[in-house]
Amino acid sequence: MNSILIVAIVLGGIVLAAAIVGSTILMAIWLLKGGFTRKGRDLEAEEARMIQQIYQGLSSIEKRVDALETILLEQERKD
Repeated sequence: MNSILIVAIVLGGIVLAAAIVGSTILMAIWLLKGGFTRKGRDLEAEEARMIQQIYQGLSSIEKRVDALETILLEQERKD
C-alpha cells in the first residue's frame, strides 16, 4: 500500500513539474512576442483592424456575387 502511495506522489510530482515548466516556457514566449508592452498591444489592435477590413471586404464581395447571380438568373429566364 505504501509503495502505491509513493508511486502516486512521484507521478503527481512529475506531472506538476511538467505543467509548471511548460507554462513557464509558454509565458516566456508570450512575453517575448510583446505580451505586456505597448508595442504588443498596438500590434494586436492593428491585427484586429486588418481582420475587420478583410471581413468587410468579403461581405462586399458576397453582395456583388449575389447581385451577379440575380442578373444571370434573370437573363436565363428571359431566354
